[in-house]
Amino acid sequence: MAYYRRIRELREDNDKTQKDVAEYLGTPYQYYAVYEKGGTEIPFERAIMLAKYYNVSLDYIAGLTNNKRGLTASELSNTQRQLLSAVEKLSPEAKKDLISLLRTLITILQK
Repeated sequence: MAYYRRIRELREDNDKTQKDVAEYLGTPYQYYAVYEKGGTEIPFERAIMLAKYYNVSLDYIAGLTNNKRGLTASELSNTQRQLLSAVEKLSPEAKKDLISLLRTLITILQK
């Protein structure tokens, strides 16, 4: 989902007008309306402000997750935390090799 759809949905779900949100962002109403239409990319600083305004993660606004708070360590299982910890200890080369191996494995398993 494109971020502009997500920010429109957040605004509507919170019963806010485009004018309300534009005022919060300190931008003219017309600029904000263009963000929601996808006519121009929203500046990063304003995306951060929107995430704080709606109490959601930037990943959610960007459409990278459907979890409004993003993925937090407390939501991971013990196994997932252990795997992430092990991966973090790898060298950059080893991480690249692991990613390549996982992509190959996923391709094989999807057949």
